[in-house]
Amino acid sequence: MKLKKNSLIIKIWKYLIIFSIFILAFLWLFQIVFLNTFYEKSKTKELNNIVKTINKEYQNNTLINTINDISTNNDICLELVEGSSYIYNNPYNRNCLDKKEAALYKQKFIISGQKTQTYKLINPRFNNRTLVVALKLDNNLYAYSSISLQPLDSTINILKNQLIITTIILLILSFIISFFVSKKLSNPIIKISKMANSLSKVEKTNFEIDEDIDEINELVNTLNDVSIELNKTEELRRELMANVGHDLKTPLTMIKAYAEMVRDLTYKNKEKRDSNLNTIIEETDKLNLLVNDIIELSKLQTNNIELNYEQFDLNELIKETIHRFNYLEELEGYQIIYNNQSNIMIYADKKRLEQVIYNLLNNAINYTGEDKKVYINVSLNNNKYKIEIIDTGKGINKKDINLIWEKYYKVDKNYSRNKIGTGIGLSIVKNILTKHNLEFGVTSKLGNGSNFWFKISKKESK
Repeated sequence: MKLKKNSLIIKIWKYLIIFSIFILAFLWLFQIVFLNTFYEKSKTKELNNIVKTINKEYQNNTLINTINDISTNNDICLELVEGSSYIYNNPYNRNCLDKKEAALYKQKFIISGQKTQTYKLINPRFNNRTLVVALKLDNNLYAYSSISLQPLDSTINILKNQLIITTIILLILSFIISFFVSKKLSNPIIKISKMANSLSKVEKTNFEIDEDIDEINELVNTLNDVSIELNKTEELRRELMANVGHDLKTPLTMIKAYAEMVRDLTYKNKEKRDSNLNTIIEETDKLNLLVNDIIELSKLQTNNIELNYEQFDLNELIKETIHRFNYLEELEGYQIIYNNQSNIMIYADKKRLEQVIYNLLNNAINYTGEDKKVYINVSLNNNKYKIEIIDTGKGINKKDINLIWEKYYKVDKNYSRNKIGTGIGLSIVKNILTKHNLEFGVTSKLGNGSNFWFKISKKESK
């Protein structure tokens, strides 16, 4: 496999190596560069704590009894001097300074008149640095504590040699291990990326990656869902194009045919000419309705419309909408059964709610059973009206429930009855109710018809 400069493997590999180098640099910094500093700070803190203990014991009048234990347990040189006389000292302790050297700093300290003072001196006995803390206990009593700062040069040299070897080994291992780790992490992503390329061609793709990484498996599951949805969308797109093409072609063909008939045959016969012209007008109206619905749906989906809220009686609106279907009742025997007589005062966009009622009624009429009955029910529960429009048709399969709101989706692909409408009515309903933030849905059972419903608050103002 040819690796690209900015490939995921190279980037993960590079970052892991940089991280390894950073850890090694951090180790070198604190083990070699700052070791003496840390050691000196540690010893200073240790000696200062001992001096605090000496002062505390003196205040409690127990210093004479404990001074030897303090010196022995902490391995320090400790001297307790009153005037020019030693009350306590352990001159053989390796941390003690040469007497001549000690006399100089003691004299300086006494002259300074300070309570306490810290000195860093070179001990001629061992040619090493020694830390001394002088403490004035009272006017003529002094305590001097000293501890050797052991030279760490040899220790540092040993550590340096060890770190050089360790660094070389770790860098080699980090190069090798980080490469395999980066490959392990990036391989499933690279495979997914290659599979995902087929999604751009709207090909059905089944993502299968056997990994023990939760995030990778979640990504695979998500992409499988995306693949399924894309294929559904592509299928709907094809159906949409086919249906729109058919809905445009049919009236256009008839318009052309009847126009030619008027031009060539019936232009002298007023009765036939008027009949042909009426057919042309009807087909033109169908085209206009289709175009208007497509434009309306486009506006709804792109949020290019604003809702004009007002208070009105939904009961009256339903009755007015039913009246628009009277010609189907008279000519073809359809029945729209609605017995509600009470007011249904709501606050919404009246024009848009009229579209919802009209499209749901039209859909119910197109799909109702042989009895040609459609029912409208209104109920009130928890201060919300539930409006139901029910047909007695074949019902909807459970797997199709969520798809019926799509443009031109038909449960029965061979379904041909369409009394009036454009095939995008339910999509318009969905967008209007969604824009109103209203709860809506459909319940259906095969063989028992369908119940389309939505809920709207009884509140009179928003």
